[in-house]
Formats: sequence, C-alpha cells, structure tokens
Amino acid sequence: MGHRLSFGTRRGFLKRGLFLLGAFMILSMILTPFHAEARNIKVGVLDAYSGPAAMFTKEALNGFKLALEEINKKGVLGNKIEFTTRDSKFKVDIGLSMAKELVMRENVDVIVGIISSGVAMAVSDYVRREKVPLIVWIAKSERITGEKGHRYVFSTGENTAMHGKAAGVALAGKPFKKYWIAGDDYEYGHAIADTAWRNIKQRKPGVELIGQSWWKVGEPDLVPYLTAILSAKPDAVIFATGGASMVNAMKTANTTGLSAKAQVWVPTATETSILRALGPGAPEGIMGSSDYLFYASDSPANREFVKAFEAAYGAPPGFTGFHGYITAHFIAEAFKKAGSVNKEKFIDALAGLKIASPVGELEMRACDHQTVLPIYMGVTKKSPKYDFVTATDVIKLTGDDVMPSCDEVLKTRKK
Repeated sequence: MGHRLSFGTRRGFLKRGLFLLGAFMILSMILTPFHAEARNIKVGVLDAYSGPAAMFTKEALNGFKLALEEINKKGVLGNKIEFTTRDSKFKVDIGLSMAKELVMRENVDVIVGIISSGVAMAVSDYVRREKVPLIVWIAKSERITGEKGHRYVFSTGENTAMHGKAAGVALAGKPFKKYWIAGDDYEYGHAIADTAWRNIKQRKPGVELIGQSWWKVGEPDLVPYLTAILSAKPDAVIFATGGASMVNAMKTANTTGLSAKAQVWVPTATETSILRALGPGAPEGIMGSSDYLFYASDSPANREFVKAFEAAYGAPPGFTGFHGYITAHFIAEAFKKAGSVNKEKFIDALAGLKIASPVGELEMRACDHQTVLPIYMGVTKKSPKYDFVTATDVIKLTGDDVMPSCDEVLKTRKK
C-alpha cells in the first residue's frame, strides 16, 4: 500500500525546494562575474605590415610574441594572453577603421602597436571615446602622451621630446653654428625637427637655422634635396626622418658626400634595424640616438633577451623588438596587479607600474603614461665584431636627463 503525503508535508517540500532554488540562483549571480572572466586576455595589434615600415613593425611583433611565449608558460590570472593583428597600411583612415574593427568585432581588451604618429593620434581620439586602453609602441610624436594625452593612451617607446633633448646634448657641445633641417613632411618629421632645434637653441643661443627641406613620406629620390643642402654649406644637418626614409636619407647623405662635409644627425641613425639594412656600406660618422642598443648593456637580463631573440628570429633585436617585448610584460603585470580582466582596473594598475626589463627597471610614468626610458647616443662606425655598422662612443642618458617633467607635460595639455 502506497504512502500519501499530507498537504502540510507537501507544502514543506515545496518551501524547501523554493529555498534551494533561490539559494542556487543567488550563488549563480555571485559566481557569474568570475566565470565571465575565466577567459584569455585579448590584445589587438594594429600596425603597418605592408610597405617600407614593415621592417620595423614586424620586429616589434616578434618581440611581443617572444615575450608572450615566456608569459603564457605561467599564465595571467589563470589564463593566457592571445592576440590578433590588423594592417593600418600607414594610412590614418585605414588605421582608424581597423581600430574600430578590433574594438567592435574582436572585442579586444587592449590595442597595441602603431608606427605612424598620425595614425596613433587618430586612434587615440577614438579609444578615448570608447574607453579602451591603447599602448603605442613605436610612433614617436610627443603629442601622443603630451599635449593630446589622456587616461586611455600609453607609450612604451621613446618620443620626440626625448630625442630632441638628446640632440641638444649631442650637438650643442659641438662647434657648429649654421644648421639645416630636412625631413618627412608629416607629424613625426615636424615634431622631431621642432624639438631638436628648440633644445639646441636653448643650450647654444648663437646657432642659426639657414634653411629647411621637406619631402613627402616615402619620397624615393632625395638627391635633389641633399644637393641643394650641400650648396648652402651648413655645418650640421638635422634629418627629421622616420621609417624607411632614415635608410634612404643615410644612403643619400653618403653617396652625395653630404655626410663627409657636414655633421649629420638622424634621430635613430644608430638603430640596429637600420644599420643592418644598410649593411657594411652604411655611412660612418653619423650621429644618432636610440632607447635600445643590444650591445650597450652586458647585464644577465639583456644577454638572455638577445640570445632568445637571435635564436627565434636569426638576428639581434633592434629598438622595436625591445618595445614589443616590454609592452607584453607591461600588459601581463598590469592585469596581474588589477586582479581582473577589466579595462578600467587595468588602466589604474598600469599607471605608475614598474617592471623588470633587459635595460633594468622601467616605469610607466603615472602623470602622462609615458615609459621612462634611457637614451643611448653614439656615432656610426664599422665594427670588426659584426657584419654591419654599429655605434661607437656611446653615452647613456637617463630618463630624467631627456624627459620633460610632469609639470611641463600637464601645462601643454592645459594649453
């Protein structure tokens, strides 16, 4: 004979069932945020992967990938960092379109990359509206983290303000009086020219700018420009060039004899990628600066980085490979510090963050989101140790030596 439950008993079961269901729903709501974050961190890499700039951007990506291999062995917040790439083709409209695709279609947590200063500033305006963090790793206009800086943009590379101060230190101590400025007619070219000249004049008021030459980005024939400069007989020439134009300018300075008759300064003339591209025939005696030279530090951390990079890619790292590498580590450490895959918490964690690097401890300055980097100044010279020209007489300037103060940066933003 079966047992029948009384109405009171059935009501008790019903109450207990509803209680358990409610408790389960509350517990699910509490745990849902944690489950939602149990995913990989997604980075969108936006850069110019077609055209002459690719020699720099592909190396930056290689440095980024090398770091991720190290980082993902241990993981970040129990997961990994993954990435997807987009090609800006060095054009502002395409770069902006690709940034929108990364945000709206790929749902990236962070955007990194960008060699073009024009693209960087356009994308910077966009991410500010969308509240997505952007880390610029090559573009050098000081306006990116200076005048146009904001909460959502960071830089892991040196900028024109830093190169300009380095130029002031390098050239103001020389007996040069008559200067000529020549370079690429776009944001970066004018920014580096303005800051270099301003810093030289501050340190040596008696100098004179006797002329300027500007050409379109990617101009193949620089001979007419440099021939005209030779005719003017300046003591020194400031080349405000970026990307592949540096290689072209240095080649042409050599073939026209300009580098033998005037002191030539190119912002990154001593950069490994450029000198490797020029080979053993690169001009000697060119002054330049870079925030990373693979042979400038004999620290264990730098030796390990150089060894790993050469093993992976068959050549020593240049400054862009270094930038990609440290960018990945800044991202990993910031998310660890934030304790969450949350964009706002990530930004708060990244501002003021310090990480270990091949050149020692690096700080992401909180006031302007600019990485504090050393600048190595030197003069190109053939080396018996390598099959390409390197830098000699290298002088290391600290971040404090070359960076504008926080007060100076914030004043430009107010203006």
